[in-house]
Amino acid sequence: MTDRPVFVLGSFVVACTATVPRVPRPGEALAAEIVTIEPGGKGLNLAIMARRLGMTVDGLLAIGDDLAAAFAAPALQRADLPQAMLVEIAGPTGSGVGFIDPRGETSVAIASGVNFAITRAHIRERAGAIAGAALALAQFETSDEAVAETFDIARRAGVPTLLNPSPFRPVTPEILQRTSILIVNETEAGDLAAAIGHDPAITVDPAHFASTLAPAIMALGPDLVVMTRGAAGAVAVPRDGAALSQAGIAVTTVDALGAGDAFAATLGVSLARKHGLAEALRLAAAAGALTTTRHGVFDALPTGEAIRALLGKS
Repeated sequence: MTDRPVFVLGSFVVACTATVPRVPRPGEALAAEIVTIEPGGKGLNLAIMARRLGMTVDGLLAIGDDLAAAFAAPALQRADLPQAMLVEIAGPTGSGVGFIDPRGETSVAIASGVNFAITRAHIRERAGAIAGAALALAQFETSDEAVAETFDIARRAGVPTLLNPSPFRPVTPEILQRTSILIVNETEAGDLAAAIGHDPAITVDPAHFASTLAPAIMALGPDLVVMTRGAAGAVAVPRDGAALSQAGIAVTTVDALGAGDAFAATLGVSLARKHGLAEALRLAAAAGALTTTRHGVFDALPTGEAIRALLGKS
């Protein structure tokens, strides 16, 4: 167990999702079964999940100077997160639109808004919090500049870093060198393979991922590379040790949004608490699975007690 907080370089997004019989074709309008509008963003989700696991959370979330920014303060209060995480920047608050099909599969588009306006100067103002953290987490709804500065401060202070490069863009060498734990899904693994000159087809096969792509990524910086596989589970490759596979945990999925964020935060928190990799993967898989059993993300992200209860049944 650690008493040090986690630091989340976050993103705040007002998310609108519609449950539909299928993703609309070009020019087609469909009747939605459920429409949800809620505070979200990958960074906020990571912070909420870490807090629900009992961690103290610090970090940075950018909001704009528009009406959508009003969602933020009440959301942090509900999630028991510090209001000091919020920084207001002139411009639009991040927003997103998603479709959810009957299988719970999702298609999402994000307008990052002021999330990309976080600068190195904003990060340096939080340098003390970053250097004092047990773990620094980031995702790609913020700029390379912000991620690189956060990770540079963290690694200089001996703080491990976790990156989920989603929505995917090529990961710069500066960021990759400073990433301790890299988590990608199968699609992102393929994109990353192509970006570093490997055949993306190899990433679909976990064995090839473990033997070929993950070592190539670790040569560029990370000590642990994890590929999530949705309902099929995950495979993790540490620098020193054998690859581990985690089976998916069977649940009734209604909405897969946020599952990857739940997995990433739980894996990071579990490792920060000195759980072994196998146990951390098991907890993370359960967190991701539970998130898919409810519509939306904010209220679907599970508590540590719910995770342990699910694992006790499986």
